[in-house]
Amino acid sequence: MSNTQKETIIRWFEEVWNQGRRETIDELLRPGCVIHDGETSINGPEEFKLYFDRMRAAFSEIRVTFHEAIADGDLTCLRWSATRRHTGDGMGLPATGKEIHTTGVSIVRFKDGHFAEAWQNWDMLGVMEQIRGATTAKVYMAAP
Repeated sequence: MSNTQKETIIRWFEEVWNQGRRETIDELLRPGCVIHDGETSINGPEEFKLYFDRMRAAFSEIRVTFHEAIADGDLTCLRWSATRRHTGDGMGLPATGKEIHTTGVSIVRFKDGHFAEAWQNWDMLGVMEQIRGATTAKVYMAAP
């Protein structure tokens, strides 16, 4: 099962984000699935499509790169990085055209081959700093 779950989580990122295939959301997300994204919870495929549409409005040229995938029982974790171009106002900011880099980790609980619940953590602060042109807080910078 764990290899299938790893393949499925990679399929999610490849098709939904890299290819922009909105229909994959309905194929892989169970209707009762909750995606926990920091303080926000996204409930089911219809709410996720709204999130997807906002992100696609704010960014183009989205490219997610997959790093490690680890599975244990019904849970699968994927560490990923992404680049995208800030081209819209889906985040409430004027388009900058900047290429933005971020990293993240997503954990999915599977049931019957579908996402039943998920948790993700990605560097939204870093994304906002890149868009706004702010300097990185010194606490995050490597020591000399």
